[in-house]
Amino acid sequence: MAQQDVVQGYAASGAESAKSWTKRDTEWTLALFGTAIGAGVLFLPINAGLGGIWPLIAMTLLIGPMTFLAHRGLTRFVLSGSKRDGDITDVVEEHFGPKAGSIITFGYFMAIFPILMIYGIGITNTVGSLIEHQLHMPVPPRWLLSLVLVGGLVAVMNCGQNLILKVTNAIVYPLIAILFGVSLYLIPQWTGAQFDAPVTVDSFFKTIFLTIPVLVFAFNHSPAISSFAQTYRKELGDAAEPQASKTLKRTALVLVGFTMLFVYSCVLTLSPEQLLAAKAANLPILSVFAQTGNAGLFGWLAQIVAIVAITSSFFGHYMGTREGLNGLLIKRIKGKNPNAKVDVKKLDRFTMAFITLVVWAVAYFNVSVMGMIESMVAPIIAMILFIMPVYAAKKIPAMRKYDSAWNIFTAVMGTIAITGFIASQLL
Repeated sequence: MAQQDVVQGYAASGAESAKSWTKRDTEWTLALFGTAIGAGVLFLPINAGLGGIWPLIAMTLLIGPMTFLAHRGLTRFVLSGSKRDGDITDVVEEHFGPKAGSIITFGYFMAIFPILMIYGIGITNTVGSLIEHQLHMPVPPRWLLSLVLVGGLVAVMNCGQNLILKVTNAIVYPLIAILFGVSLYLIPQWTGAQFDAPVTVDSFFKTIFLTIPVLVFAFNHSPAISSFAQTYRKELGDAAEPQASKTLKRTALVLVGFTMLFVYSCVLTLSPEQLLAAKAANLPILSVFAQTGNAGLFGWLAQIVAIVAITSSFFGHYMGTREGLNGLLIKRIKGKNPNAKVDVKKLDRFTMAFITLVVWAVAYFNVSVMGMIESMVAPIIAMILFIMPVYAAKKIPAMRKYDSAWNIFTAVMGTIAITGFIASQLL
């Protein structure tokens, strides 16, 4: 009876805490925003605007609900596990069994770790470029620069979740400010060229089909969802889901609001021909403006946005990589000896060392196949984010209360995202 009172009291206190918006919710909104917005935001206006303004308007109406519903589904999936402190790898094994759990956990790890490596390369190249072109100083040896940057980012990640959230929040604010500032700065230069561009029914739907995956990937913050769900469950107990959903909804609003305003402002400023030329030259959008306007200003902005965006995304993807690798190692240990006790601290130290060394090596050698790997892992992310939670809502008893008509929309858009990713590599 006393235990029941404790459980009821825990749930009641959680429900009470979930009634109002707190500092925790703001911190996680910014952390999830930072995870989603990587350096790819500088290429997003070009990729999303190439098909013209009308497909872009249609995609804007779709991407908000897609982002919110998919990430809410994955959060609910993590919260559906029986372990209070279980992460996504624990829940996958609980619901789908050891074999399927191992396969999904391996896919989750392989979908996130290559992106973390991409960010290791990106932060090294961007900081090196900033030192050389903006600061006009000699660039340190690449092995040292990459080691300091990657090692420093991983070190921050191992200083505790509260510090991580504070650092992430601190660097995301400038990113939001720059995106918003550039968006407003460009408004006087808007033209109607995009509205005059011809569009057919075939090109309209083809553009949506091929561009939705780009937007899904640009707005993806699934690597941080497991840690996000764990935090809410520890603090709010049974009241975690409603408050987590509220945070996810505001995250989606912030993402769509600030990011798509930036996209529209860039697209409406440039002609379709200029966007095509930028695509062919593989230039980020601020570099395009630097060539036509204030080169010094946009040169600095491009570097700052890239560094801030890469850093914030690195943190979110590190969370997912660490969880995935820990999950794989624990499953391997338990597979050999089900009664084996795992030293979590020792495992975390090994994971940290492994991730640091691999990301540093990739950044040092400046591996050039990362773009191809990113294209390969994107369908896996879409499968885990869109399809798995919908399937779980149909098949898993703990998830059946979330089975609704919205899941049909999520499954359809997830299928479009997956097939669009694949088609974009074949066309």
